[in-house]
Amino acid sequence: MRVALLTLGCRVNQSESSVIEGTLEANGVTIVNLNDNPDYCVVNTCTVTQKSDYNSRQMIRRGVKNGAKVIVTGCYSQLRPDEIGSIQGVTEIVDSRKKYEIINRILDRPLAPFFGRSGHSRPNLKVQDGCNFACSYCSVPIARGRSTSTPVEEVIRRAKELVDGGYQEIVITGVHLGIYGKDLAPVSGLVELIKGILLETKIHRLRLSSIEIGEVSDELLELMQEDRLCKHLHLPLQSGSNSVLRAMRRNYTIESFSRSLRKIHSRIGNISIGTDVIIGFPGEGEKEAHETMEMLEESPFSYMHIFPFSARPGTEAYRFKDRPSPGTVKSRMEKLLELSGRKKERFLNEQLDTILEVVVEDKISEDSFSGTSGNFVKVLVCGKGIVKGSVVRVRPEKVGNNQLEGSLIK
Repeated sequence: MRVALLTLGCRVNQSESSVIEGTLEANGVTIVNLNDNPDYCVVNTCTVTQKSDYNSRQMIRRGVKNGAKVIVTGCYSQLRPDEIGSIQGVTEIVDSRKKYEIINRILDRPLAPFFGRSGHSRPNLKVQDGCNFACSYCSVPIARGRSTSTPVEEVIRRAKELVDGGYQEIVITGVHLGIYGKDLAPVSGLVELIKGILLETKIHRLRLSSIEIGEVSDELLELMQEDRLCKHLHLPLQSGSNSVLRAMRRNYTIESFSRSLRKIHSRIGNISIGTDVIIGFPGEGEKEAHETMEMLEESPFSYMHIFPFSARPGTEAYRFKDRPSPGTVKSRMEKLLELSGRKKERFLNEQLDTILEVVVEDKISEDSFSGTSGNFVKVLVCGKGIVKGSVVRVRPEKVGNNQLEGSLIK
């Protein structure tokens, strides 16, 4: 049996696809590329933007064209099953809440998902799904529903499987990670989960994926002093204008976001803080765009993900008028991308002559590998005898190609 898995979108999707892939592989299935004549092609779709929808359709058509039985799942197929069904050759659409049943469909027998194998050196472990927010632009809560959490004991069991598999870093991920455990009985929380994983497993390094700034508690900041918890946070901002934030239905102001950001930056040394920004939201004029640029310039972000606004059917913002022109959006994005590049280069230069712990991910040549540091910096490591998946200590020596280059400390 030969299976190709094509995944679009967030870390949650990547985590779910890794479980499907790892379980299939552990049961004798060969995981191949789409061009290697698979028997099945699984497409895990995304619907966060119009481009995500388009890419999902293209992947599905490629699978059909290659003659595979195509199984489609994910947020796009959950919201637009009619559009998927209109693509001739699709074998089956699987409910997003039942993704792991794809394993049983392919192998034709019931099997429990296996969490101890991943195609990534730093595997994503999903601990929470769904979202209780109602941001006016986002269709993800419509596709995934309200928040549901995996019980602490089960998360720890899955983390132990990954540790037993030899992984040195686990990325804890969820759609709305900061409210982990609020739906459990008894109620738990993200801090309790992190403490449990650190106490019950020997994982070398634990990283959090995206989290809302209002959910970064003093207790979490205290816990981040722990060496095994990565000095890295991704805190979505979306806009630097209060009027736009209100229209987006975000639950903070620029003033409160900035205060919390300064506190985090001052308490955690050499932390990398990233953010997401949406450009061209309806009602964003020159004043609002300037406020966003000004706020981002003054903030201690080490990198930024910049997206153009994409109107998603079924959301409140889909009906909003007064959208900036495509040319205006492009111009604003170019300015912010330039700013993002400057901020990243500055952060990279701050790492020179420090010592970083790097999880080795990709072999570049016989004596060079790339990997990721605890504070989320890509590092090219030069040295012999390096093993993929291992943790090495590196002294960064120069900045080049949007990453650090350094030598191995033996």
